[in-house]
Amino acid sequence: MKKFLREFKDFAMRGNVMDLAVGVIVGGAFSSITTSLINDILMPVIGIFVSQASFADLSFTIGEAVITYGNFIQAVLNFVIMAFVVFCLVKTVNRIAKKKEDAPPPSPPAPSNEEKLLMEIRDLLKNRQ
Repeated sequence: MKKFLREFKDFAMRGNVMDLAVGVIVGGAFSSITTSLINDILMPVIGIFVSQASFADLSFTIGEAVITYGNFIQAVLNFVIMAFVVFCLVKTVNRIAKKKEDAPPPSPPAPSNEEKLLMEIRDLLKNRQ
């Protein structure tokens, strides 16, 4: 489990352009799924512990300004979940690619009859000299 979390941390902190591209594409595709997961499943459970159904309602006022820090918490939670999903996707793709790289190369085909004959002729010519 520690290795998995360390790999996730390394992935999230790495500045690789390909990982960024994958994150943007998958993030856009799974945006509505993630939003629904957070708003409809996770937030009600978390709400039991913080007495709020949504972090978006969390705020405080300084003078005339209303600071809605709950929206920020919600955005961070969305990011962490999305980064985790992308990490799992890339980890799976990398594992599949590594298995293909680790597979032994196919054995060369057996020589044809013509090739065998040519090798015999070659060997006979070598022995004559």
